[in-house]
Amino acid sequence: MSAWQVVLTVLAGLWAGTINTVVGSGTLVSFPVLLAVGLSPVIANISNTVGLFPGSLVGAYGYRRELAGQGRRAILLSVAAVLGAVAGALLLLVLPHAAFDAIVPVLIGLALVLVVFGKRINAWLAARGRHASEHVTVGLWIAMLLTGVYGGYFGAAQGVLQMGLFGVFLKDDIQRHNALKNLLAGLINLVAAVVFVVIGARVNWVAAGLIAVGSIAGGVLGARIGRRLPPNVLRGVIVVVGVAAMVKLLV
Repeated sequence: MSAWQVVLTVLAGLWAGTINTVVGSGTLVSFPVLLAVGLSPVIANISNTVGLFPGSLVGAYGYRRELAGQGRRAILLSVAAVLGAVAGALLLLVLPHAAFDAIVPVLIGLALVLVVFGKRINAWLAARGRHASEHVTVGLWIAMLLTGVYGGYFGAAQGVLQMGLFGVFLKDDIQRHNALKNLLAGLINLVAAVVFVVIGARVNWVAAGLIAVGSIAGGVLGARIGRRLPPNVLRGVIVVVGVAAMVKLLV
């Protein structure tokens, strides 16, 4: 890589790590940059996954106060996330990108509906005898399994998807949802990265390392920003980023 490509890649990791911690969808920043510096789509995707997981885990550490008391739900959802991530990482190596890319905008759109109208949906369900729970339900576990598959395969806006699901299935504060999201997203990327390395998939370690350096700094910055955002502002940021992700993917 040339000097400007190194700087650009680190900055992409910084921005992606920050956005991932605050909302999600940082892949939509870092992945195109890796393509721009000359990596093939599959290698760029794999290297990006390897580089981004440290930032999400650092972001989760930054949210450690909000994670307090969520141990049981984190463990249960982590099992679903890990299983899904393994399946998604393996699918990346055997399926064409078009197979998943076609449904990504639909999934993000659904997530945004859940984020914006989550309280109304909960009220509608409650009126019919169904309530969001403080515990992990079968529906949430299955949804997290499928989100893990998507995250292991590509991962763009998986945080938006998770926040939408938590808003409907999980009764808690949105900042605690965000803390859990950071932990699970980091875990999904970590597991996918391990799968890629174990099976001998091609990783551009220079690119992955540069993304990692940026994403770690972004995780620290994102936690400081995200934890200070009021709930309605955080929802607004999620919607703006989610819409931008949809438009970018459709274009």
